[in-house]
Amino acid sequence: MAPPPRPESESSSLLPIQPEPTSASETAYEPGEKITIADDESGSDVTPPFSWKKLWLFTGPGFLMSIAFLDPGNLEGDLQAGASAGYSLLWLLMWATAMGLLIQMLSASLAEVCREEYPNWARLVLWVMAEVALIGADIQEVIGSAIAIKILSGGAIKLWAGVVITALDCFVFLFLENYGVRKLEAVFAVLIATMAVSFAWMFGETKPNGKELLIGLIVPKLGSKTIRQAVGVVGCVIMPHNVFLHSALVQSRKVDNNKKSRVHEALTYYSIESTVALIISFIINVCVTTVFAKGFYGTKEAGTIGLENAGQFLQEKYGGIFPILYIWGIGLLAAGQSSTITGTYAGQFIMGGFLNLRLKKWIRALITRSFAIVPTIVVALFFDTSDDTLDILNEWLNVLQSVQIPFALIPLLTLVSKEQLMGVFKIGKKTKVVTWIVAALLIIINAYLLLDFFTAEVRGVLVGLMVSIFIIIYGIFVLYLILRDGELPNRLASAVHKSFS
Repeated sequence: MAPPPRPESESSSLLPIQPEPTSASETAYEPGEKITIADDESGSDVTPPFSWKKLWLFTGPGFLMSIAFLDPGNLEGDLQAGASAGYSLLWLLMWATAMGLLIQMLSASLAEVCREEYPNWARLVLWVMAEVALIGADIQEVIGSAIAIKILSGGAIKLWAGVVITALDCFVFLFLENYGVRKLEAVFAVLIATMAVSFAWMFGETKPNGKELLIGLIVPKLGSKTIRQAVGVVGCVIMPHNVFLHSALVQSRKVDNNKKSRVHEALTYYSIESTVALIISFIINVCVTTVFAKGFYGTKEAGTIGLENAGQFLQEKYGGIFPILYIWGIGLLAAGQSSTITGTYAGQFIMGGFLNLRLKKWIRALITRSFAIVPTIVVALFFDTSDDTLDILNEWLNVLQSVQIPFALIPLLTLVSKEQLMGVFKIGKKTKVVTWIVAALLIIINAYLLLDFFTAEVRGVLVGLMVSIFIIIYGIFVLYLILRDGELPNRLASAVHKSFS
């Protein structure tokens, strides 16, 4: 049943409608934690002219969101795409980033709205799926940080010890959060700058072919031998937990939701900031892809390169006086540390938004950090034997991420299309068509990855039966999310009726 129409005063609140906070409801930020955006005192509802000062005040959430496009899982996808496919998949990386930007710009307060809009059983399923996706992503990020620590310590610090060290970032995060949102955002800006400098330095030293780089960006090319890398490039871009993260981060600014002009203004500034942030992340990803395309495409090492041995391969190829191994390690450490901290942040918002838990932030951070760190330590102890085992682990974690994508995208696109929820900020028909096409493409691409993976990996009748049962249940729940509000079935029935009348 559709929820009752909302009062007019609520129809122009920031995308989407925020549940009214009460003493018993959990929100991403308390009123005192939000950054106040200076406003005129006239009371008029006219959109103010563009202001660089206001853009600066809105800058932050998009860059924290962009870190998911630069986490160790993405870097591994970049280096494998470059080593296996050369420059030929750069166009796909560019368009995948554009699709990711479109999805992220629609995100806002998704976990809280899911709590309000879905029945308890569906809400709990969505929460579990979001937590599983977060744990899978966090394992990749923590392992990436641990590998970087191992590289920078010359192998003295083992993988499991690096995982324990990385777990301490939870306390760093809690310490920084006490100093306010802007201080935390400044730390992430430093980490992103560190990545940018490290990978740009590598790009400058290895001197990839500029002409081939440009052709790779402009000319779409996809060979039968590079389909798996192509799927990996697209699959790494849309991170389910990142949709929930960005949806909560935008609430860190205090905007007058009762004035349509102020909401339009906020959306404009958030769009500019998110676009700039993802352009920077795209450039960093291009640097990584092209460095490995220049050095290893067409070589016998191309199929064996992963996060752990990538630095050593680079050192052997471009080493000597220039310590490229340690430059790689520094960039990887910045990527891993920043993404694990944002993972902790996302975990807080997901738990608080879905479950409405009134817990102190340090307790929520400790719980969400434990969800990821405990299995990661177990994984590190079992998989710290060879590069091949870590690559297998990464493949399974990519599959885990792929399974979760519909459970973030479908609720997002369904909710932002509802007029009774969004009011005048409901997305238009053209935007709806484009976004659903993008979502369908992403889901189809990931379905291909899952089919390819399970065909290669699943053995035995019992395991095959279990996987089949899981796929049936999975498909039924995805259909439920799509058809729940009845809009699509009603339109199809209407179209069929017209065709026969």
